[in-house]
Amino acid sequence: MTLNIGIVGAGNISARYMQGLQKYPHLKVSYIADIDHARAASLASEFSVPGSGGTDALLANESIDVVINLTPPNLHASTVIRALDAGKSVYVEKPLATTREDALLMLKAERENPGILGSAPDTFLGSAGQTARHAIDSGYIGAPIGASAFVRSSRAETWHPNPGFLFEPGGGPVMDMGPYYIAALVNCLGPIHRVSADARIGSPTRKVTAPGRVVDEIPVSVNTHTSAVFSFTSGAIGTVLMSFDVWDTTLPRIEIYGTEGTLSLNDPNTFDGDVRLKRHEHSDWRVLAPVTQLFGLVGTPEQHRRGLGVDDLAGALAGGPHRANSGFAFHVLDTMLAIDEAAAAGQSIVLQSRTDRPAPLFNS
Repeated sequence: MTLNIGIVGAGNISARYMQGLQKYPHLKVSYIADIDHARAASLASEFSVPGSGGTDALLANESIDVVINLTPPNLHASTVIRALDAGKSVYVEKPLATTREDALLMLKAERENPGILGSAPDTFLGSAGQTARHAIDSGYIGAPIGASAFVRSSRAETWHPNPGFLFEPGGGPVMDMGPYYIAALVNCLGPIHRVSADARIGSPTRKVTAPGRVVDEIPVSVNTHTSAVFSFTSGAIGTVLMSFDVWDTTLPRIEIYGTEGTLSLNDPNTFDGDVRLKRHEHSDWRVLAPVTQLFGLVGTPEQHRRGLGVDDLAGALAGGPHRANSGFAFHVLDTMLAIDEAAAAGQSIVLQSRTDRPAPLFNS
């Protein structure tokens, strides 16, 4: 079944979606909308999309089945609710929203309308996330006991001409990179029950050295160094460091520890890459064979393209499981918000949200 796609937001990430969606012939982008109509028209011309213009026209177009929302996070709720009310299904970029209140309104709109809501991140659906999940489900490391995850600085000051948004509320390492890591951990270990944390601002200002920079210095108003402990419903315990102040480290991205061995995972901001296993009786690490097809060539810009989550939503519309669903995305958001809340209050936060581990893409 071919689905007609409309994209709202023609900013930087939109080209990554256009490139990634070319992998799926049944997903046809037919309209691009942006507040800047000229920018929408330019992207449409670049990728031979027949229609472009404003969001109102997109939502009024009865031929559009699915809306991909690439607006800034503070606009996610209003845009998603409008699209759901217009009878569309929606896939929204991460994070689902910036507040629980907005996210709950989005979930309410989904319940009250015929469409369904999916959300990034979808990288846990890639071969690396699925291979790690298969290893755990197959008992390769025994019963999971704990995990560690490390978000290090992307050094945005050195390459982004105007990175101020990353150091304002709604930004920071937790909201910016946290979704990838938390989604990967929940995919592997299940939902999180309780969050404890501490956090601080590393430096009150940041020097911008990027070529063509718009500003030379930016103020910092969001925590840039956070340490958290996740208590999973399964009993596993996760130790998580998310920082824009750690520029150099030899720490792994994610490790998962079990009664019989350890898994080491690649960057969860990519779909593919080595998943390494070392059981207690092994003398060295072993790279596991991928259990699903690779999304793109490892180590290339293909890993930053998007579209697997939209294909997941299309499968759900056809009656299959919906893995990157709104409940999963809300649990990830709830966890991220609880990190700052726990740090501010100096006490643990018990999450009210629950989610199931997403159905695997491999044959179990």
